[in-house]
Amino acid sequence: MTDREIFELYKEQVYYFCYYLMKNQADAEDVCQEVFVKVILADRSKVRDLKSWILRIASNECNSILKRRKTGFMKEVRNYLLSRSQASNPVEESLYRRETQKELQGLYSKLPDKIRMVVVLRFINELTVPEIAKVMNIPEGTAKSRLNKGLQLLNRMAKPQLKEMNSNESVYSKG
Repeated sequence: MTDREIFELYKEQVYYFCYYLMKNQADAEDVCQEVFVKVILADRSKVRDLKSWILRIASNECNSILKRRKTGFMKEVRNYLLSRSQASNPVEESLYRRETQKELQGLYSKLPDKIRMVVVLRFINELTVPEIAKVMNIPEGTAKSRLNKGLQLLNRMAKPQLKEMNSNESVYSKG
């Protein structure tokens, strides 16, 4: 597989992974670029699972930057959601999808870094628990535990929003 083919095949997955971890479009783009430079320069002859290997590089790059931020190099964090335009959907459905993605991104950004990484790998990059463990270089049990904790936290954070949505719907349905 050529460098170009690898880039075309994995660019979106790596970008979204970096974006959800870094919570910033510019940082995600920078990390993504750095990941593919490393992928292109690396010897891939012994790599069996290319996707996991590339996401592992992305994970290391993101962790490196997040650690630097915590030690005093904090940058201004901007939330920006990339939404794929889907012309075949009606306008309302497209708007609803964007709002939902924005809310989910907001919830993801509130998760602790290690838990957020597992949740993003599972639900954004659609990796299995064994693949997540491999990417993050942690035991499968730890990956499962973090995923469970992440789901519990997301559930707790989403409950107030669901209550608000339901109360708004009842107001609209009465009129």
